[in-house]
Amino acid sequence: MTTAAADAATTVARRFEVWGSPIEHSKSPRLHAAAYDVLGLPWRYDRRRVDEGSFAHELGGLPPEFHGLSLTMPLKTLAFAAGRERDAAAEATGAANTLVRAGDGWAAFNTDVGGLAVALREIGAAGSARARIVGAGATATSALLALERVGVGTVDIAARRPAAAEPLRDLAERRGMSATISPMSDPAGDAAVTISTLAGDAVVDDDVAARLADRGGILYDVVYGTWPTTLGAAWQRAGQAAEPGMTMLLHQAVLQIRIFATGSPEDPLPDEHDVVAVMRRALMGG
Repeated sequence: MTTAAADAATTVARRFEVWGSPIEHSKSPRLHAAAYDVLGLPWRYDRRRVDEGSFAHELGGLPPEFHGLSLTMPLKTLAFAAGRERDAAAEATGAANTLVRAGDGWAAFNTDVGGLAVALREIGAAGSARARIVGAGATATSALLALERVGVGTVDIAARRPAAAEPLRDLAERRGMSATISPMSDPAGDAAVTISTLAGDAVVDDDVAARLADRGGILYDVVYGTWPTTLGAAWQRAGQAAEPGMTMLLHQAVLQIRIFATGSPEDPLPDEHDVVAVMRRALMGG
């Protein structure tokens, strides 16, 4: 999108929503409202409970004033499929958390990868010799690509079912990374940083959590609504640093707003440093 077109787009009243199930806990409306206010955008951002069974009907029924969507679980694979065009992160993961109108269809993006990469830089994980990913689902794929972006070339994937992690290891090796797979109950080697991609209500035995924490470095847990998680508590008991996924949420939202405003996650917002500061205060304030 040209600068002139982007400037014109930001003067139009548009609607956006975050969809998922459950969705009541989502902090995205607070984040987006804070950014729109400081940017002077006449936009509205709400939440809607949408599950896999209702996604196609809801998407097909959106009126033209709806310009874009944020998608959370369990809709990221469906959002990917809905995109007529997709960014590189969406293509690599097979998942999208952002849809924006593109002609008479939708363009799909994955801003989780970029948002997590910024969050990892903030905790000093960039360039770490070795990392661990706990879990082997769609979010684990985003975590792998985020580690690649921050210069981590060696990763252990700790999974309940090691066989389920084989596609993730294959992806790592195709991208020039060194990857091993281990059971969660017996993680391999040391890690400077551990990224947990487990759901907030995931049950992990205390002894398994303790083994993961023992040589796991700093924990970055993508969960933010339930804290501490089982792994977060294990890290705290071990006297090690543990971070919830609030900063990932923040920075992926910044990239979404770039997309909503300009059509690209690469084009910074006006006075973006100030925008991020306002969003961070809105997020951490409640």
